[in-house]
Amino acid sequence: MPARQLPLTIRLGALASLFAIAVALLAAWLTRWLPAWSAVLAAAALCLPGLLWAAQRMLGPVRALFRALAGAVTSYRDGDYGFGIRWDGGGELGELVAAHNRLGDVLREQRHALVQRELLLDTMVQNTPVAMVLFDPQQRVVLGNVAARQLLGDGRRLEGQGFEALAAQAPPALREALLRGGDGLLSVGEEDQEDIYHLSRRSFRLNGRRHELVLLRRLTTELRRQEVQTWKKVIRVISHELNNSLAPIASLAHSGAELLRRGQLERLPDALATIEERARHLEGFIRDYARFAKLPAPRTETVPWHTFLARLRDQVPFTLEGDDGGQVRVDVAQMAQCLINLLRNAHESGSPADQVRLRLRRLPDGWRIDVLDRGDGMNEAVLANALLPFYSTKRNGTGLGLALAREIAEAHGGRIALQNRDGGGLRVSLQLPA
Repeated sequence: MPARQLPLTIRLGALASLFAIAVALLAAWLTRWLPAWSAVLAAAALCLPGLLWAAQRMLGPVRALFRALAGAVTSYRDGDYGFGIRWDGGGELGELVAAHNRLGDVLREQRHALVQRELLLDTMVQNTPVAMVLFDPQQRVVLGNVAARQLLGDGRRLEGQGFEALAAQAPPALREALLRGGDGLLSVGEEDQEDIYHLSRRSFRLNGRRHELVLLRRLTTELRRQEVQTWKKVIRVISHELNNSLAPIASLAHSGAELLRRGQLERLPDALATIEERARHLEGFIRDYARFAKLPAPRTETVPWHTFLARLRDQVPFTLEGDDGGQVRVDVAQMAQCLINLLRNAHESGSPADQVRLRLRRLPDGWRIDVLDRGDGMNEAVLANALLPFYSTKRNGTGLGLALAREIAEAHGGRIALQNRDGGGLRVSLQLPA
């Protein structure tokens, strides 16, 4: 094995042994003229320069290696992983250099993967149809994608502009929405060329500093498509109900006229009763649609739960679970209608009457009301659409009960959710703020 590849400790030990031998030989020669201790000291003094020179030659590559390692660590700190270190020697230093080079390889691979992910993310951000604008803590734009440039800057770059300057050059409706803050829908443009956007604003901390992300999503095509589908469904439902009521009314009116002409008056009350029943059904159908379309803003008042639930139990039976000792602030009539719809659905689900339950729980920031049953539950398709207006699986259903319950819950600042229960049945959860 070449001397350069021997471990440093062996080489230093060999150098120390050679120094000791040289001092001993020279001291033995000097004892002819000097005392023993003086000869040893003189021999050591004469051999010391050679020892220092040899040690410097031996440790020079090691010092260079340490300088290279220090420089590599500094480069890693600055994000430069493009080089390695070569060491011809072996031993512990060889293992250290090999470990350092492996670390560099791993860091280079990770940096390459990170750059690729950043490139992919930037490509997605720049090419998404959602307009994205990122503001720094001084409310200056640090990122604006292509959609944002087209919407807010006539295709020009937005970086560096302030929030107020950016809002000033936006369309009036968008400027008002930006200055108002919060999320919401807005319309931009004239009636013939009107576009509908959803504005959302989110704050987060980046590198310890607060930033704000503004997102503008164009919903015109999607909303218009859904609007057309909704109108088609409304027309189908209304046409179906009108035909179901008007056809027998017309038929019975004709039959009644024939009975009068023939003088068969004893059968006339039955025909008139059927006409009245169909007319009242049609009246109730139209009234339900009008109630859904013209739901007023809630007029809230504080009411004890036990009083509210006692009135509710007079209209529809249920078993209460939980503590009703608190109070809630709601529009009593609207919330009663919401829970009546949910409880009636539970009774109509095929559940035993004693398994229809209303569970009341106090939350840190409000209340949770669960309406539980042991009926047939819902499949995934029905669960996904059950809260949509005009969606119904009942033969004579209008599809407004759950939709009206959702409308009332959201008008109170709450939300509603449906979930199948283990063992069968459905859980309708209503959360209300305090």
